[in-house]
Amino acid sequence: MESTSPAGTVLITYSDRTAIVAMNRPEAMNALNPKMLHDFINALKEVSENDEVDVVIIKGNGNAFSAGGDIKMMLAPGKENAFDELMDGISELVTTLYFMPKLTISAIHGAAAGLGLSIALATDHLIADPDSKIAMNFIGIGLIPDGGGHFFLERRLGEVGAKELIWEGKVLTALEAKEKGLIHEVAEGTLEHAVEKKVQSWLQSPVQAMIKTKKILSEKNRPLLIKILEIEKAAQMKMRQTADHQEGIKAFVEKRKPNFIGK
Repeated sequence: MESTSPAGTVLITYSDRTAIVAMNRPEAMNALNPKMLHDFINALKEVSENDEVDVVIIKGNGNAFSAGGDIKMMLAPGKENAFDELMDGISELVTTLYFMPKLTISAIHGAAAGLGLSIALATDHLIADPDSKIAMNFIGIGLIPDGGGHFFLERRLGEVGAKELIWEGKVLTALEAKEKGLIHEVAEGTLEHAVEKKVQSWLQSPVQAMIKTKKILSEKNRPLLIKILEIEKAAQMKMRQTADHQEGIKAFVEKRKPNFIGK
């Protein structure tokens, strides 16, 4: 059985206690715009409330998992109300995914960058195709990670490792990401086969006990994640007003190296 969001920007497929939630803007490398963000939240809420689903797979259609936030949003004139709504939507998406009472997998291929990587990190298990490109690359446009990026990276890499990854903005191969502890698996063979193998392993396990452990640990972390999302929102608003962000966006569009001045 398959159901889709009205605009088709996020697709849900159900089968055998499993739901696949697929980002579906392949022409934009699944970059998230406000419409897709809205559809994504609704899709996650739908699968979260489905008692027949135990495992949820997050993936991207086309050539990428997700390139992050849509650059067109950043080029638009900065309206505070629209920005507030956007950041609140990002927070709702991430918290819905992180606290979901299901076992969740990110199936990464192509680019998982910026907000796309934050979303992947909100899941329980990350499997990447060997040719994936993984990056927390907000620094290249003079911004900071959002979508709880600071929370997820600090928990996986520690404070020192998180700062290094954020400040360098380096694009990692799947193997490099695995060696850092950023993802759990590099797929041997096809990504689809690796994901299916993990799903079947979980479906043959006492899933409700696993979900209860997830709930205990995530609830312990709830205050911190929500606080970090609030701090990221306030900080991102300030970063959007800097000269370095404007230069970063301009350089990205013009496909050149940015000339940052620290202001």
